[in-house]
Amino acid sequence: MVYSDPFLRDILTRVKTVAVVGASANPVRPSYYVARYLSLKGFTVIPVNPGVAGQELFGQQVVASLSQITQPVDMVDIFRGSDAVPGIVDEALACFPKLDVIWMQIGVQHTEAAAKAEARGITVVQNRCPKIEYQRLFGELRMAGFNTGVISSRL
Repeated sequence: MVYSDPFLRDILTRVKTVAVVGASANPVRPSYYVARYLSLKGFTVIPVNPGVAGQELFGQQVVASLSQITQPVDMVDIFRGSDAVPGIVDEALACFPKLDVIWMQIGVQHTEAAAKAEARGITVVQNRCPKIEYQRLFGELRMAGFNTGVISSRL
């Protein structure tokens, strides 16, 4: 899938609240450091993971499912396998009538679920990472090509 830079920049500028489905409490997992990065950039990140529901991550309580979120959500970021996408999209459509974006992480895509969301007027991004795109589009990539937000103790 090809997305223009203005298209992705627009999404990352207008979105304020992100539900991260599959967020991990393990700081070495991509679903942890991507969600953490987004929270450090000013996004409200609501972690969704039944395995760690009730814990706090990124200043928010982890919920077991999208249906437990009580505030409006602009974007659902999916860190689950492609086979889980249809159910997540259905739940997102049922829970958030004003949902703006469904974003599927690198390696995650589902043509039918994407078409269903797009038919409801929702913007869909597949097989991309919002952290990587944010860094690339807003000038935060380092020479090695990425920045996880970790500060080296070696100077």
